[in-house]
Amino acid sequence: MPNSKEMTLVIVGGVAGGASAATRARRCNENARILLYEKDEHISFANCGLPYYIGGEIEDRERLLVGKEDLFRDRFRVEVFSRHQVISFDRESHTIGIENLETGKTESQAYDKLILSPGAYPFVPPLEGLESSNVFTLRNLRDADRIKEHIQTRGIRNAVMVGAGFIGLEMVEQLQELGITVSLIELADQVLGPLDPEMAVTLEEDLAKNGVHLYLGDQVDSLNVSNRVVHSVSLRSGTEIQTDLVIFGIGVRPNTQLAVNSGLEIGPMGGIRVDPFMRTSDADIYAVGDAVEYPHGLLDHPMRVALGGPANRAGRIAGEHAVTGDSVPFTPVLGTSIVRVFSKTVAMTGLSDKQAKKEEISHKSLYISAGDHAGYYPGSEEMILKLTYDPTNRKVLGAQIVGGKGVDKRIDILATAIHFGGTVDDLAGLDLAYAPPYGSAKDPVHLAGFVAQNDLNGSSPVLGGADDWEGRTLLDIRTDPEFDREHLDEAIHIPLDDLRNRREILTGHDRIAVVCESGKRGHVATRILKQSGFDDVLNVSGGMKVLRKKQKSRPAEV
Repeated sequence: MPNSKEMTLVIVGGVAGGASAATRARRCNENARILLYEKDEHISFANCGLPYYIGGEIEDRERLLVGKEDLFRDRFRVEVFSRHQVISFDRESHTIGIENLETGKTESQAYDKLILSPGAYPFVPPLEGLESSNVFTLRNLRDADRIKEHIQTRGIRNAVMVGAGFIGLEMVEQLQELGITVSLIELADQVLGPLDPEMAVTLEEDLAKNGVHLYLGDQVDSLNVSNRVVHSVSLRSGTEIQTDLVIFGIGVRPNTQLAVNSGLEIGPMGGIRVDPFMRTSDADIYAVGDAVEYPHGLLDHPMRVALGGPANRAGRIAGEHAVTGDSVPFTPVLGTSIVRVFSKTVAMTGLSDKQAKKEEISHKSLYISAGDHAGYYPGSEEMILKLTYDPTNRKVLGAQIVGGKGVDKRIDILATAIHFGGTVDDLAGLDLAYAPPYGSAKDPVHLAGFVAQNDLNGSSPVLGGADDWEGRTLLDIRTDPEFDREHLDEAIHIPLDDLRNRREILTGHDRIAVVCESGKRGHVATRILKQSGFDDVLNVSGGMKVLRKKQKSRPAEV
């Protein structure tokens, strides 16, 4: 039967969460009155596409407008009020206060149910000169228009990007592709903070290879301004960078002021606390998007995850529950994310090595390197996959991948495995599609499962993650030319193919760590030694390929 419930639903904020809530609410209740207030001029736009519009990969601006006002009005019968800011709400009287940003007039509106989707605002350090004409943040389409117009009309040759998160890396790529020389400044010792440090090194190398000037472990000390234009940026290290453009992408803060003022509960991570149906501490008020704390699939506390996917899903649940009183609960997040930086793609899901340490969760980590498809088929691109897993129950806890093609496919497989409580044995047994242009008979996901199985059953235990070989004999089993090009000073060198005939050299070495280039040959050597009377042998996971990255990175602070 058609839903005949008459009610008034007010939604504060559009874009991902609010717009999804509005359309889902209408599909679930044809008779509800639905009002959507948005302080900006666009109700629903592709926030994640803004860097690619600035860089020209997305040429048609209209393609960024996911849902225009007339679509909401005509198809979904939603009363849309752009350029209207909700300035207050009274929980007792069930009313909100609204300011028309075009006229300055204020009014009130009653509600039965209220959905908050206020989003987040860019964090900018308190520096003099932020009001300069060539200083920007990127949060909405208006920001993107201003940056694009500035680049096209001012002959920009040099730019400073502050912040090496997702938006910062995307903007660096797009600016550099426009022929602009970019300096990237990041307070942390690595780019893309959620990554483990050694995995971030590949991105840093690719950025430098593409002409980006990296300033890690540094920060902006001052903006040097003349006639309201920043002409250079001074860093804490004393470096001064000449620039025509400054973009701040340090991060965002949840826009929770309305919720705080109205006495709604704020969670431990600084976001609005919600239940599985997106209800706040007031049962008639829901909240979704970047201002909310979501339950995490692997942690016993919620997390703020400022990503479009969770915001859309949360909006859908809130919209349905608000107008029907029922819906499926929200599925906990894993922080699954991906970004392209020039020729590299990096993706992650679940817990990183450093996050698992911080949360004091028992875990191990390993690395595998493999092609995105069969090596004999042309065009295969290498990826390095880091898998984190629980050594007790064998469950997959997280994964990080850096590579070229095929990274997206594997991270989604791994996120799905984690979602369903999958183990390393499940990874090893997955029935995945195989044809030479698309994959290998032993997919990188399979290989990660195989290595973890070998580690946990003791047949070929790995030394990976943050482990070290202190007190162990380091055995390098690469070829003579490989060893001569580069090796660790303390290593004993016996090429793999000579190991059976020369293993007596290792007599008396009770604890051995085997290293090769990537870990594949190390597995073979480990099996030879363990079946030759050497009981305590570990294979250095990822081999020299990962050790090089670790030597270039700084240990993550816990």
